[in-house]
Amino acid sequence: MPATRAPAAKAPARKATRVRAPATRAVSASSRSAETAVIDTINSRYLETLMGYNARRAALSIISVFLERMAVYDLKPVEFSVLSLVLHNPGITSRQLCAALNILPPNLVGLVQSLVKRGLIVRMPHPHDGRAMGLHPTQEGAALMTKAEKTASQLELDVTKRLSADERSTLLSLLQKIYL
Repeated sequence: MPATRAPAAKAPARKATRVRAPATRAVSASSRSAETAVIDTINSRYLETLMGYNARRAALSIISVFLERMAVYDLKPVEFSVLSLVLHNPGITSRQLCAALNILPPNLVGLVQSLVKRGLIVRMPHPHDGRAMGLHPTQEGAALMTKAEKTASQLELDVTKRLSADERSTLLSLLQKIYL
């Protein structure tokens, strides 16, 4: 005997509800024009009193030029930083790099692999810690970084040309007091 289905139960009928439009207030022509006025100059006085705002604006100005000029070396800012530390600290470990650059270890692994694959650094056993590998620049990596660091030094002078040498030195010192 074939199975038969029980008739579907009807859903209870819903009572229609009426949605009321939000109350609107009368807006005078003068207040409407004030709300839609065109702003010719932006008031950013408060933001300009904030250290973070100013540091970020300065960093954005520098980073855009950095990206443009480092493109010839195929280096991003974090790659540049890692290679610079490896160049100036042959044998540095990944743990030391993470601490110096405030990078999480999982984020550094792929970066180091990429730099090794490009032939810019090599891993070598650490002389004192058998579990660790030291990172060393290759000749190609050292030559690339010598040029890249020269370019970086010049771009820093270019983007801070409105500062005197003393002001530049003071600014560096003050910024480092915040994060060192």
